[in-house]
Amino acid sequence: MPPKFRFTREEIVHAALALTAEGGAKAVTARALAAKLGSSAKPIFGLFENMEELQRAVLAAAFEKYSRFIAAEMTKGEYAPYKASGMAYIRFARDERELFKLLFMRERSREEQLSATNDDVKPLLQLISKNTGMAEAEAARFHTEMWLFVHGIATMIATSFLDWSDEDVSRALTDVYGAMTRRWARKENRK
Repeated sequence: MPPKFRFTREEIVHAALALTAEGGAKAVTARALAAKLGSSAKPIFGLFENMEELQRAVLAAAFEKYSRFIAAEMTKGEYAPYKASGMAYIRFARDERELFKLLFMRERSREEQLSATNDDVKPLLQLISKNTGMAEAEAARFHTEMWLFVHGIATMIATSFLDWSDEDVSRALTDVYGAMTRRWARKENRK
């Protein structure tokens, strides 16, 4: 009969996620996690093959938390839907700095890049197309340029380089969105 463990995989992942949120990804060691659980490291390695498997589970849990955060922020109705997605991304960087760094400021060259066919991006591209009349390919380019700006602000906030209020962020996003839509409209009129 296999041994019965005192903790579930979910409890271990939850504790590891809390350690990450407190001290970053490097804070999650077998020893630190065991201390957080009030246990030895044995239950961890009884339920996870190794630390890499646990790290993948923590990354998935962090992404789940991020997705719930974004969805909640976007349904508040505080901003227009497309702007709400950018504001939410930046708020997540402010409120969950270490989880933001884990998700968006790590080596990702081996990961698939987001594309217009990605389920997370497609609704945003549809919003852009609806609001501006752009075709999907143009909307994808527009979104990439906006996202670079939004990600830059979020990164500077997550690293404490920038300390902007929501009002400052909102104003900047409005300014850039307006300038970009005018630029795309001029480009369209030149055809």
